[in-house]
Amino acid sequence: MHVAAPVEPVWTATTDWERQGEWMPGTRVRSTAQDGRGVGGGIEAWTGIGPLGFLDTMVITAWDPPHRCVVRHTGRLVRGGGSFEVAAAPGGGSTLTWTEELDLPGGALGRLGWRVIRPVARGVLVRSLGKLAASVEESVRLSSP
Repeated sequence: MHVAAPVEPVWTATTDWERQGEWMPGTRVRSTAQDGRGVGGGIEAWTGIGPLGFLDTMVITAWDPPHRCVVRHTGRLVRGGGSFEVAAAPGGGSTLTWTEELDLPGGALGRLGWRVIRPVARGVLVRSLGKLAASVEESVRLSSP
């Protein structure tokens, strides 16, 4: 996704864990170990509505600010890897790439369920990243002379 803002503010907004709920619907995130910074840092995300949802715990396995963060999902429901990368885009701005390689429970039934849910999850993620991009772009615009 292209973001009309430099790499640093995109990275800062993306790693502001406690504010992720402003752009990721139904999600509250908090940092745990090491304030959610650096290899070994921890993050917890509650995704759902009210008491209905799940806790997604993560451990940071690679940390290269302001360009790359890789996590390992360690929860009961969500396992696997995830990452985001921020790179300078040709012609200005940044490119934000978000990747999830999830291993959901339930065997064959879980894989079938994911095939049904995946397009919806992808749509929510694309809209959420668009909201993040718009917020960062507005912040950069307001801070420019």
